[in-house]
Amino acid sequence: MKLWGGRFTKETNKLVHNFNASISFDKRLFRQDIEGSIAHATMLGKQQIISEDEKDLIIKELSDIMNEIIDDTLEITQEYEDIHSFVESQLIMRIGETGKKLHTGRSRNDQVALDMKLYIKDEINILDDLIKSFLLTFHEIMKANTQTYMPGFTHLQKAQPVTLSHHMGAYFEMFKRDRSRLSDIKKRMNTSPLGSGALAGTTYPLDREYSAVLLGFDGPSLNSMDGVSDRDYLIELLSALSTIMMHLSRLSEEVIIWNSNEYRFIELDDSYSTGSSIMPQKKNPDIAELVRGKTGRVYGALISLLTTMKGLPLAYNKDMQEDKELTFDAIDTVASCLALSNEMLATMKFNKNIMEDSATKGFINATDAADYLVNKGVAFRDAHGIIGKLVLTCIDKGKSLDDLSLEDYRTISPVFDDDIYEAISLTTCVNKRNTIGAPGKQAIEKVLKINEDYLKMD
Repeated sequence: MKLWGGRFTKETNKLVHNFNASISFDKRLFRQDIEGSIAHATMLGKQQIISEDEKDLIIKELSDIMNEIIDDTLEITQEYEDIHSFVESQLIMRIGETGKKLHTGRSRNDQVALDMKLYIKDEINILDDLIKSFLLTFHEIMKANTQTYMPGFTHLQKAQPVTLSHHMGAYFEMFKRDRSRLSDIKKRMNTSPLGSGALAGTTYPLDREYSAVLLGFDGPSLNSMDGVSDRDYLIELLSALSTIMMHLSRLSEEVIIWNSNEYRFIELDDSYSTGSSIMPQKKNPDIAELVRGKTGRVYGALISLLTTMKGLPLAYNKDMQEDKELTFDAIDTVASCLALSNEMLATMKFNKNIMEDSATKGFINATDAADYLVNKGVAFRDAHGIIGKLVLTCIDKGKSLDDLSLEDYRTISPVFDDDIYEAISLTTCVNKRNTIGAPGKQAIEKVLKINEDYLKMD
């Protein structure tokens, strides 16, 4: 059954039907479509547009259809154009003429806009839960590693010593911002398009405020043309999902590097890595590599929808049907990547001794050696030059700053004394940095308390 056809004298060409139909992918909206229809019927009854008995019958049958789909006793079949025509056809088959009254005062244009908004709100809640679970994993790693020393990098070169807790804390902040972005989108999109009609509202005395409240919206959209043609919230969502994937990809890149034979900072759990068909020694970080690879897929969804929307005149155009497959795929991709990355991280073993040993190499305490001289009264720019010369000495001798003798130090500058070794030790280098946001133990413990309070909030 089609929801239109009165002015047509021919059946739709089979190829046209298949090209036009969306039920193969929009069938996942069945819950939201039925919830929206129940709210619409409830409002029609309240406004006496349909009778109380008609309202009750429609709601009962819609609920039955919902339960039968959930129980797999009712199959959503492909001969229907979309999920809206499937549900309405089922309703009419069951209760006849009364079922035909459900569509009073609405269009498929506001119906599909409503379904998509309800679906996205539900999916944002699921994504938020996944990110929060991920944050809990980061938090546990942070708590356990406030004194696990490792090199911090810039330009992928060893720069200054930090802790594993501090390093993981950077990802905690990234994904915390991702939650915030999703929350902002949910707030901004929380207006109901139901009752906008095709584009110009309706002559029926609908109570749009009432149906909006029934569906958990803050209120109705204030312009019916915008109500049916707004896809900003999907573009914002795809942008936020792209940012989440960018963060996951950065983490994956580090997992891949840290898992390499040259670094050996981590060992992946057997459950979250794979082997080689020819090289028996291999243990590959395939999950991290796939997450990194799927990032481009989500970026593509964002660019595709932006491109689709950029030239559309008001109000609804069929081009907008392209929003669904792109968004559904992006949501599914991000959800699976978050879940798998979380489990991969939670089961990962950190080789703390190797991390600390790496932190003693590469002159990552050079800045602290310069600070030592500054505290002795040497101007920073002069101190910078002195330590640069010491590094050259180390390279010539094949030593680290920690291995140089006091005589070596004093050859470059007489300001050095025995206390230089304590000043450039890993413990000192890290734990002297206690401004908020730094890797020092006191600073990290403050951040951990802030994070704990954050994670307790809804």
